Amino acid sequence: MAIRTRLTERLNIEHPILNAPMGGAAGGRLAAAVTAAGGLGLIGGGSSDAQWLAHEFAEAGNTRVGCGFITWALATQPAVLDAALAHAPAAVMLSFGDPRPFAPAIKAAGRLLICQVQDMRHAEAALDVGADIIVAQGTEAGGHGARRATMTLVPEVADLLARRSPDTLLVAAGGIADGRGLAAALMLGADGVLVGSRLWASPEALVHANLQSAALAGNGDDTLRQYAGDVARGAAWPAEFTGRVLRNSFTDRWAGKEEELRPVAEQLRPAYVQAIANADADKIAVYVGEAIGMMDTLVPAADSVRAMAAQAETLLRSRAAVMTG
Repeated sequence: MAIRTRLTERLNIEHPILNAPMGGAAGGRLAAAVTAAGGLGLIGGGSSDAQWLAHEFAEAGNTRVGCGFITWALATQPAVLDAALAHAPAAVMLSFGDPRPFAPAIKAAGRLLICQVQDMRHAEAALDVGADIIVAQGTEAGGHGARRATMTLVPEVADLLARRSPDTLLVAAGGIADGRGLAAALMLGADGVLVGSRLWASPEALVHANLQSAALAGNGDDTLRQYAGDVARGAAWPAEFTGRVLRNSFTDRWAGKEEELRPVAEQLRPAYVQAIANADADKIAVYVGEAIGMMDTLVPAADSVRAMAAQAETLLRSRAAVMTG
């Protein structure tokens, strides 16, 4: 039997697994593959490019998918939300900014509102706008995030929801890449998981093979949090969010020295942009999480979703038998 949770019931899915709407990586093919495997796929709206988003919804075809946005970036192009809602997404996820300007339109359109949070202040704000699902993201996650760890943040948010909004669902994110992570998240009080790095390392992800190969050759110790990549490319990320990336020559030179980088960033930017175009994994910020230590090869997204669900079910059943036997 498949694992049934409030998330599978609410979303009418087989497995309590969503893919992280990773900007520039989670396109229509990845989202569709996750949905087809029994989870719910989310297209990463990222920097709120309406043309790109329309293309990726087309890539997903008639598959039921949702989408996600970097909220502070969406604020610079709010009309993109209307364009996304026109595709009737199953859910819309808001991360890294104030959800208040966008929550009413999402709710009015009859779409599920997912808010990703990184601390308790964010969680309270998500409840204030009526989030249907809260994603508690730990610092182990790849890409942007904050300081709290998944192991403590998830149960703390679970306790908050139990006190204040029992019908709001909870999804865990950060460092979850196999069935062990899914099983653990359920024990921490989550209704399901949001998976990033494991699906970033899939053929369907919009990620160059050079970057995937570099990440898969390392382990969790080979990642770090920094904001040098944002400074180098001129991305105006709020100061509270740093990005977890692969350690390389770029981070060796600039991580922790971001204020030294700022005065010369514009001068260095053409070379940095060219390195991105060349997928030079040693000279750019490669956004990926600690979970690379549990991965050593590319795996089709559908296989990852099904294997994660099957392993979690086996673990939960076997451990319960041991404990009660």
